[in-house]
Amino acid sequence: MTMVPQDHELSRPTRVAFVDTGNTGRSVMSEALANAMIREKGLNIQVISRAVDINPYNVVPEANAAALLLLRGIDVSAHRAQPLTAADVKYSDLILAATAQHCSTIIGGFPDAAGKTQTMAEFATGTHMDIDDALGQDMPFYERVLGQIAGYLPAVMEKVR
Repeated sequence: MTMVPQDHELSRPTRVAFVDTGNTGRSVMSEALANAMIREKGLNIQVISRAVDINPYNVVPEANAAALLLLRGIDVSAHRAQPLTAADVKYSDLILAATAQHCSTIIGGFPDAAGKTQTMAEFATGTHMDIDDALGQDMPFYERVLGQIAGYLPAVMEKVR
C-alpha cells in the first residue's frame, strides 16, 4: 500500500508521525533514522516524532539512544519531547506507533486517527509486533531496539514514498 497525499496536495511530502510513550526513545530513534534515509535517498517524505504520555521531567533523548544514533553520525541532543496533538493527527498522512497500546491510546484520544494509525511493524510487514521499550535498560537492549526500528524502516519508506 502506497501512502499518497490528498490530490490537491500531490507535490507535498507524505507526512509520517512516529509515536511512542514519552518521545525520548523509540520515536526519536525512528524519526532520526527515517530523516537520514530521506536525505540519503532524496525521498519526498516528512517525519516527526511525538508522545502519548510525556513525563515533563524527562524530555531529552534517552542517553543510550542518543549515543547509538551519534555512532551513526546523527545528533539528537537538541530534541525535546512533544505530545501528539490534534494538529499532528490532522496533518499526518500516517501515524506509526511503537506498540498496539499506543495505537489504542492515539485512536482513543483522536478518533480521526483511526484510519491512519498502525504499529510500525504492522505497516512494514503486515504482522503485529511491538517495538520493545528500552527505557532504563542496558546498551545491548537499546541496540536490539534500534535494530528493530532499522529493520522496519526500509519497508516503511518504500510504502510511503
